[in-house]
Amino acid sequence: MFRSLRVRNYRMFAAGGAVSNVGGWLQRTAQDWLVLDLTHGSAAALGTATALQFLPMLLFGLFGGVLADRYPKRPILIVAQSLMAVLALTMAVLTITGSAQVWHVYVMAFTLGVISCVEVPTRQAFVVEMVGRRDLSNAIALNSSSFNLARVVGPAIAGVLISLLGSTGPIFLINGLTFAAVISSLVFMRKSELNPAERVPRAKGQLREGLRYVIEREELLMPILLIAFVSMFSQSFSMSIALMAREEFQAGASSFGLASSMFAVGALGGALLAARRAMPSRRLLIAGAIGFGLFQIATGLSPFYPVYLLLLIPTGIALITINTAANASVQLATSPDMRGRVMGIYMLVFTGGAPVGAPLIGWLSDLGGPRMGVMLSGVLVLVGTGLAVLMTRVIGARTARAALAMA
Repeated sequence: MFRSLRVRNYRMFAAGGAVSNVGGWLQRTAQDWLVLDLTHGSAAALGTATALQFLPMLLFGLFGGVLADRYPKRPILIVAQSLMAVLALTMAVLTITGSAQVWHVYVMAFTLGVISCVEVPTRQAFVVEMVGRRDLSNAIALNSSSFNLARVVGPAIAGVLISLLGSTGPIFLINGLTFAAVISSLVFMRKSELNPAERVPRAKGQLREGLRYVIEREELLMPILLIAFVSMFSQSFSMSIALMAREEFQAGASSFGLASSMFAVGALGGALLAARRAMPSRRLLIAGAIGFGLFQIATGLSPFYPVYLLLLIPTGIALITINTAANASVQLATSPDMRGRVMGIYMLVFTGGAPVGAPLIGWLSDLGGPRMGVMLSGVLVLVGTGLAVLMTRVIGARTARAALAMA
């Protein structure tokens, strides 16, 4: 289950990332709570903040993948992580001094999204350079485990700190300081032990080449289409947890942190199970997507808060199953010289749907209440899963006919 940790560079990267992930979830929880405080509980404002954070990936994500193929990945990650730290520290100063306004959160979220356009596909493609193809699936699952362990700890700590301190400012400050861990791990890696992919020279049509590469390969097209539909509504699920805890069950900040942690407990369990698999199957991808949609509907129907908390665990398991299986399937089926661009496309659909899904769910929650928003999100995930399967078959058939016609 932990075989990738035998590699020194990956072990350092994973340790630094674990610390930074906790800080990231502290900030994500504080950001949601700050928006709700500044807007007196507006679901639409919370959806807007979430959408702005993911909008840049929709607009510029493909270019980030091209840069990941062209330039060394480690220096890109060091610069990107440093800029994210500056953003967190700036937001800390604004909040602690009482100067923070909603538009500050919007600007920070959008800027963070712009940096992520380059950082995320580069980080995804960098994993194989540390561990090689043999342990790639395991390393992806362990990254997910670390992320979701932080998702257990981070929101719970953030909720307690917000309750004790009465402010979200110190949370942003703590996150800014945690970036030192991951930056240090990148700086002190042994370059001689990395296996960098051959850099792709600058040329015209590289974006089109990446898109065509995905479309022509059903083993890439299927998981990418599936994750596109699932992520459109899964990215807004933490927002839905905040709305359900605060508006539906009248819970405070500490209880909101508990709900986020319960969801993350399931996600962590799903990630650890994924670490034991050698190769994810298509059946597992589809089962994870259907399970996530069904459990979303079930959480929306929960009559009592304890029942809601318990249902968050299998919801987390289902979501992380589809996420880790799709990521591993795509990376293992991609050649090294195309990995940056393919991961740029993957991360585009993984995060790019949030600017559509988050405001839509926020708007529906304002109209019909948080329960309605969560249940409709689950229904849309199920519909999207069916569409992904259908589109893969249609596009695959057209590609095969075009190939025969050219033969």
